[in-house]
Amino acid sequence: MTSRLRGRPLVRTSYAQDMALLNTPAKRRSTIALIVVSFLIPFMVTDDLLLVLTLGMISAVGAIGLNLVTGYAGQVSLGHAFFIGLGAYTGAVLGGDTDAAVTGYGLPIYVWLPAAGVVAAVAGLLVGPIAVRLRGLYLAIVTLGLVFLGDHIFREARTLTGGPGVGRRGPDLVIFGIDMGESGVVLGLDLAREQRQFLMALVFLIIFAVLGRNIARSGVGRAFSAIRDRDVAAAVIGVDLTKYKVMAFAMSSFFAGVTGALYYAVVGVFEPSAFGLLLSVQYLAMILIGGVATISGAIMGAIFISSLGRISGEIAHVLPFISESSGSGGLLSVFQLEAILYGVLIIVFLIFEPRGLFGIWTRVRNYWKGWPFSY
Repeated sequence: MTSRLRGRPLVRTSYAQDMALLNTPAKRRSTIALIVVSFLIPFMVTDDLLLVLTLGMISAVGAIGLNLVTGYAGQVSLGHAFFIGLGAYTGAVLGGDTDAAVTGYGLPIYVWLPAAGVVAAVAGLLVGPIAVRLRGLYLAIVTLGLVFLGDHIFREARTLTGGPGVGRRGPDLVIFGIDMGESGVVLGLDLAREQRQFLMALVFLIIFAVLGRNIARSGVGRAFSAIRDRDVAAAVIGVDLTKYKVMAFAMSSFFAGVTGALYYAVVGVFEPSAFGLLLSVQYLAMILIGGVATISGAIMGAIFISSLGRISGEIAHVLPFISESSGSGGLLSVFQLEAILYGVLIIVFLIFEPRGLFGIWTRVRNYWKGWPFSY
C-alpha cells in the first residue's frame, strides 16, 4: 500500500479521510496561516475598523446557523431576526444590571450566553414541526410571521425590553475576570477595548465554525442535504423528516441566540426595532452573497455585509448627492444607500454567481492550482 501511494499525497483510501475536517495539506496550511494572521489583525488596523470586523465575526455565527437550516437543510427561513432577538433579550435579562429600571439578574457570561442559545433553540423546536407540513414559499411566510410576532412581544414587554424609543443595555462582557468593555493589560499585553472584543469574537467564531462544519460533515448534515435535495426521496430511504427538520431549526436557532446575546453585549444599547424584517434580510443576504451551504461562505458573507455600512459611508464622502444622515438634503442618505446595496448585491450574485463569494474563491483557487494550464 505504501509503495502504491508514494508520491500521491492527496490519494484517499477511506471515507473517513475524505470527510476529514481539513482533508488536504493545502487546507491545513492555509487554515493555520489564516488563524495566525487573524490574531495579528488587532495590532495592525485602527479601532473603528476593528469594531466593524468584531461585529462581522459575531454576525458570522448567526449566518452559519442560518446556513444550517436554509443552506444545508433547504428550509427557507425569514424568521432569523426573531431568534436573534430572543437571544439578545435573554442575555440582557440574565446578565443585566440588577439596579436598572428593567429586569436584570447580573449573572455571569457562562450562564447568560448558553442560556440565550438554549431559549432560542427551544423556540426553534416549536417552529420545527411546522416545517414538516410546509416548505418553500409557504414556510418562508410562516417564519416571516415570527418576526412580526416578536416585534409585538418585544415592544409590549417593557419590563424586559425597555420598550420602543428607550431600549435597554446589553449584559456586561466579563470573561474569566477580564472586562472586555475596558482597556488595560491582559497576559502582559496592553489591549484596548476594541482589541479585546476582536480577539473574543475571533475565538467564538472559530469555536462555532468548527461546530458548524462538524455538523455539516456528520450523518446529521448528510441527512440535511438529502432533505434539501429531495425530501420525498429522503423519506423513502429512511430519513426521519420530522426529526431532522426540527433539529435543523433548533441548531440554527441556538446559533442565532448566541449571536444576539454576544452582538448586543458589544453594541451596548438596543431596542425592539433592531429585530425587524431588515435584520432577517441582512442575514439572508449574508448566506446568499457568501455562499449557500458553505461555512466559509457564511463567514465571508457576514463580514462583507457587516462592512457595507462602512463602505456606504466611504461612498458618501465621494458622491455629493449622498448625505451621511437622513434629512440632510442629499438625494439619498447613507442608510438608504446601504439598503439599496443589499438588494442589488443579492440580485447580482443570484444571477451571475449563485455560489457567492465562496464560488469566486473556488474559481480563483482552481485557476492557480492548474496554472499555467488553467483552461
